[in-house]
Amino acid sequence: MVMAVWGARMPAVQQAAHLSTAHLALVLLAAALGMVAGLQIAGRLAGPARLPALLTLGASSLAGCLALLGQCDSLPSLLTAALAFGVAHGVLDVAANSAAVRCQNAAGRPIMSGLHAAYSLGALGGAALAAFTAHTAHSTLFLGVGLILMGATLAAVPATRSLSGTDHSSTPANRTHGEDRSALPAGKLWLLGALAAATLLGEGAAADWAAVHLHSLGASTAASAAAFALYSAAMATGRLTGDRLTAAFGAPTVVRAGAVAAAAGLLTGVASSSTPGALAGWAVFGLGLSLTVPCLITAAGVGGPRSVATVAVTGYLGLLAGPALIGALASVTTLSTALLLPALLAAAVAALSHRALEHPTP
Repeated sequence: MVMAVWGARMPAVQQAAHLSTAHLALVLLAAALGMVAGLQIAGRLAGPARLPALLTLGASSLAGCLALLGQCDSLPSLLTAALAFGVAHGVLDVAANSAAVRCQNAAGRPIMSGLHAAYSLGALGGAALAAFTAHTAHSTLFLGVGLILMGATLAAVPATRSLSGTDHSSTPANRTHGEDRSALPAGKLWLLGALAAATLLGEGAAADWAAVHLHSLGASTAASAAAFALYSAAMATGRLTGDRLTAAFGAPTVVRAGAVAAAAGLLTGVASSSTPGALAGWAVFGLGLSLTVPCLITAAGVGGPRSVATVAVTGYLGLLAGPALIGALASVTTLSTALLLPALLAAAVAALSHRALEHPTP
């Protein structure tokens, strides 16, 4: 929800601080660099005993930084706040995924996809809230959302404390303090990271280029905006049903089938010259990719929080670099040709997923 509210009201932030496009890019870069740092820091600290504290610290800091960003009216203050915002986001990302792995191991059944669905639903809710409060000052919205979510985080402390009591024997996170070596072979760990990067490149492409693609086909503004909404709704739907599918067929089969569908859907959508065909293609792309990241995080969790952080960092490189790469390709070819890249990467995920997920956790 925090990330959706921040992204949706970005133009208001830019206007309030009188930022040029280049200055806004610097603010976003500061947040990205902070996130990479936060992922690395949390990967080193997220032992079983520290997970409750990291969850509370990460979530409350992220909410507090959102409130702080709303009060910034200059480039230096925004850069500082954005850097802290990114660090908090990275810490929360590793802590939440590591905690989710421990909870899934203790439950003895797949629950990761449903937990990731909460992210998609939160994003949809945050975007809707931002649209509903479009005439409210962004500083007021950021402060209100930040304070409410900070209060909710603190209220959840008794629940997060129970994480230190989950089954320690079912996860390598119970290793002795100071042990840094991953339980995963290096080759498999980097394969998981590469698949995460390929998948998140597709997610970044959908976020930044789906509407532009529809607009290039002559679609209306509303239809163009609907492309990412349909993609997000399809991804949330897939994640809400993903745990049952994973339990029934196994992670390798589910991820491979989904990636094949994603590649076919985007290829069909890009080849289509009609608005309905393109919209359907983006929706199938989102549905097909919906289970990949939860399954990759589950597999990385075998190696403990540092492995989760490694896969997350590698994956986010794809998310950050993907849209720019597609833009560069589109500038020398066409957007439709450039969008073949995420489709081809989805096909690569389908081809390599069995090798990466051949021994998934429950």
